[in-house]
Amino acid sequence: MERVDYDKYLRTSRIPHIWCPGCGHGIAMKSILRAVDHAGWTKENTVWVSGIGCSGRITGYVDFNTLHTTHGRAIAFATGIKLANPKLNVVVVTGDGDGTAIGGNHLIHAARRNLDITVVLLNNNIYGMTGGQCSPTTPQGAKATTAPYGNMERPFDIAGVVAACGGNFVARGTVYHVNELEKLMRQAFLKHGFSFIEVMSPCPTAFGRRNKMKNAIVMMEDLKERSVSVKKAKDLTDEEREDKIVNGVLLDRDKAEYTDLYRQLIEQLRGS
Repeated sequence: MERVDYDKYLRTSRIPHIWCPGCGHGIAMKSILRAVDHAGWTKENTVWVSGIGCSGRITGYVDFNTLHTTHGRAIAFATGIKLANPKLNVVVVTGDGDGTAIGGNHLIHAARRNLDITVVLLNNNIYGMTGGQCSPTTPQGAKATTAPYGNMERPFDIAGVVAACGGNFVARGTVYHVNELEKLMRQAFLKHGFSFIEVMSPCPTAFGRRNKMKNAIVMMEDLKERSVSVKKAKDLTDEEREDKIVNGVLLDRDKAEYTDLYRQLIEQLRGS
């Protein structure tokens, strides 16, 4: 792992952060910063956008052009930024509640358009900041404040949903597999078109305590034990894959990007 001067990318006056002990979001943030450093992106040509939730605090800590927006609307703001100035590198940091519930429609349509932004979704399977309610990715049977006897609903395979909607790059990683996660981030940032990374991140406070997971170490070990590579997952039956976390690149293709098509249309109309 390359050495990175994190301080040059952080608003150090806002540190220490507010995340609970054992939360994986700090690990995810450092992975993003290393990928940004590797991509050669600067503070001047990069915009970070977030919504509401634990993940949304990241835009307060990074020293870039940042927007901390309303709940579920981060991708909508990012769409406006990218269309106004396609030369900017735009990163959306969102959570499983912010990005797949109230913001789910924005997510699928940004993928459908193949807009050149990167969405990093930190999935901790719960509404961590706002009370521990079920999110669309809460596992069936898991407990939450809105499901004290266990969640009855089947969760989204959110990376699968995004892959089905469009876009050029979809991947999944965990904060336990930090080296692999950074590589996925790098691939996503350098990909032209819509790219999406689902990052599995433990929430010891809102999820772990309610579901008898003793501490953050146990939750990290769970990420390790349930993870399987895309290659190995192909040899598993549907039943064997049921509780697994399939990590790696799930989709990588090269479809026409939205702002390129938009610019071509403008040039066409000017010439007609």
